[in-house]
Amino acid sequence: MDLALKDKVVLVTGASGGIGSAMAEGFAAEGAQLVLHAGSKLGELERWIAAQPWKDRALCLQAEISDCAAVERLFAAGRAHFGRIDCVIANAGRWTPEFALVHQASEARIRSNLETNLFGALWTARAFLGTLAATGPRPDAQGASLVLIGSTAGRFGEKGHAEYAVGKAGLYGILTSIKNEIVALDPFARVNMIEPGWTVTRMARAALEQPGLIASVVRTMPLRQIARAEDIARTALYLCSPFAARHVSGQVITVAGGMEGRVQWETSQVDEAAVRARLAQ
Repeated sequence: MDLALKDKVVLVTGASGGIGSAMAEGFAAEGAQLVLHAGSKLGELERWIAAQPWKDRALCLQAEISDCAAVERLFAAGRAHFGRIDCVIANAGRWTPEFALVHQASEARIRSNLETNLFGALWTARAFLGTLAATGPRPDAQGASLVLIGSTAGRFGEKGHAEYAVGKAGLYGILTSIKNEIVALDPFARVNMIEPGWTVTRMARAALEQPGLIASVVRTMPLRQIARAEDIARTALYLCSPFAARHVSGQVITVAGGMEGRVQWETSQVDEAAVRARLAQ
């Protein structure tokens, strides 16, 4: 299926991480032009891009995602290079691996998570709408698309990581509000959200290496497996497609193996070694 993403300009925040790099590969395979954002790992992102066959279609930029002015400059640089921005994946995120009940978590930990996960996404949406206001909609009526990357923690909560859950839950407010605002700038523009569950990324890998954790995680899912970054990226490709998802807006797609917040299996019914082996395939 042709997703009509060829030559579209796609900006991905947090592109140096596992889900972000999978996004870059997926959109590049569809022929898109890429504005790839990194925070502190710009050099790592640039080295990775330099080895890709589609490197000439990618622009790597650094910005502090929690800084509104820096995000505005990020979008301005992307627009100056490619002329416009058609799709945005608000993917940049922060998760503190150490377990801490909310009364134990430091103010700095709470603030840094909210600044990245909530305000970073809001500044990204704000800058995208500002860019659309400046460029106007595409003349071919293939509307713009904003995809927020949330988390199942934003729906079910996450004990010991309340600040992360709060930041991701706040994306619902961005989704339900901005979908009604963006059409004033582009009548065919859409806003949607993906809620990944546990996904094998660099950010989560250390936690997933703990013995017994995978069995504990997948017992809440009918599908006894862990998502890969590519699973999230493929969902984003669909949501950004002006062909496949042209009439989809304001929706949340959960990519978490059917998770619904209750135990489906006992840990004794989960073959953790088999799940790990499947991830390596």
